[in-house]
Amino acid sequence: MEEKSETTLEPWDYVVIVVYFSFVLFIGLWSSWRSKRNSVGGYFLASRSMNWVLVGASLFASNIGSGHFIGLAGSGAASGIGISGFELSAIFYIIFLGWCFVPVYMASGVYTMPEYLRLRFGGQRIRVYLSVLALLLYVFTKISADLYAGALFITKATGFQGDGAIYVSILILLAIACLFTVAGGLSAVIWTDFIQTILMLIGAVILSVLAFLQVGGYENLIDKYFNATATVRAEDGKGGLCGGVPEDAMHLLRDATPGASDLPWSGLTFGLAISSIWYWCSDQVIVQRALASKDMSHAKGACVLAGYLKLLPLFIMIFPGMAARVLFPDTVGCADPALCKEICGSEAGCTNMAFIKLVSELMPVGLRGMMLAVMLAALMSSLTSIFNSSSTIFTMDLYPRFRPNAGEAELLIVGRVFVVVLVGIAIIWIPIIQASQGSQLFNYIQSITSYLAPPICAVYLLAIFWPRTNEPGAFWGLMVGLVVGLIRFGLEFGVTVPPCGSDQPRPPAWWQSLVGDIHYLHFGLLLWGISGAVAIGVSLMTPPPRREELYRLTWWSKDATEVREGEDDHNFDQSPKQNLKPI
Repeated sequence: MEEKSETTLEPWDYVVIVVYFSFVLFIGLWSSWRSKRNSVGGYFLASRSMNWVLVGASLFASNIGSGHFIGLAGSGAASGIGISGFELSAIFYIIFLGWCFVPVYMASGVYTMPEYLRLRFGGQRIRVYLSVLALLLYVFTKISADLYAGALFITKATGFQGDGAIYVSILILLAIACLFTVAGGLSAVIWTDFIQTILMLIGAVILSVLAFLQVGGYENLIDKYFNATATVRAEDGKGGLCGGVPEDAMHLLRDATPGASDLPWSGLTFGLAISSIWYWCSDQVIVQRALASKDMSHAKGACVLAGYLKLLPLFIMIFPGMAARVLFPDTVGCADPALCKEICGSEAGCTNMAFIKLVSELMPVGLRGMMLAVMLAALMSSLTSIFNSSSTIFTMDLYPRFRPNAGEAELLIVGRVFVVVLVGIAIIWIPIIQASQGSQLFNYIQSITSYLAPPICAVYLLAIFWPRTNEPGAFWGLMVGLVVGLIRFGLEFGVTVPPCGSDQPRPPAWWQSLVGDIHYLHFGLLLWGISGAVAIGVSLMTPPPRREELYRLTWWSKDATEVREGEDDHNFDQSPKQNLKPI
């Protein structure tokens, strides 16, 4: 397909965007008005009264940010379907959440994940550490990635140049997301997630169909993809050319030999399990939605629905990304560092342009506006989810450390003010995102998860399934894991690997052996094992927790009816107790 100049939005596209914003604003304000916002349980957990369809859609929307559209399509364009393993494997871990973790969380009556660990282990140091770590991860990975991807899409789709337009668009997005979260709490967030999930799916399915039609169907896509290379390609320094399509592009499970593939089967099977259990079963953004369900049957139904929805990204994001490389090989498949810098501002390649090129070149007037609205929907769903969950963690886990006797009204005010503070931090972060240009943004997010999440995963699994785990074991497991993870993080990001075709010096041989040849998913598995071993070892060398302290805090005691020793009687949530019984 002949590559045209960048297409900008037409008046009808802006009409569609305005209609979208108006509709979502109406839904958000309506749900804010009807929700119970004058209690902590109502504001942070939607009074535990949400239907399984709403919760399932919100689980999906919270996970699928604008970074997914840009990142998954880009990875599909670069190396085929392998990246879909992240999406397809999530189905199993969402079910794990609904059947193994949520029954314990509901029985314990907690609002936040750090709060659960405080009840399970006692003391405050684990709770404070995980609260601070979660807030830092939200601000510097999730918020930054989604804002970057949304900013990239908006500027390319509208054709606006300069920083002014992007600042205005992001400020509007942040303002609307802030309005929903501050005014209506989790109930408003879940209702707007539901509407935005429907819009995301409609827009992405239309774009996927158009992409398949343009390349001539699935068979033609596969045939043409392996020959979709740029006209100008740099030499790779080994006698070949850069920018070739990997031979294993249509393989989900790939060679585990170091350096042989970008996603080794062993890492995708075992290492990814560690990061996925952390994300789906102990991350506040996800678990908070499941805890808002009416009862266990609605929580399980929501997990099943979210699992089915996770089948879709392969077909509506990854395959279209591959089609973009077929249709626009010189842009999406760019293989010369200097030329790539000129096309998209990144010497590492322009595969992140795949989704943007499809929208700007294939979508007709009106539908282009709808796809921009889809990206805005994805961005806002992620932002509102992160704002609400961050506010919950700060209000319930950190603020009481400074004001132990804070009343319910004060906590509600603090929660709303903290959202505004987060918005301010996000605005300050925008220039840093723009300066990074996102060439390594998505690898950065996946790898930083593998450096920081495995110790947390190990501690949550032990907390729920091994009653012998105690506070010293959990704490030192987390600390040793943090140190090892930070060492790997420093080694990896302290050295810049030049893109193919660059004349910059390569990293030293020792670095290649210690870091380059150990895939981040393999390292995550290793780190999980180290943290778990330390937690188990220290727990066995120190006194065990008493049985009376563990009622309704482990898988084995979730149905206990006895009063837990040290149980906090100060319960803001007035949900009926029968709703908390597992089925």
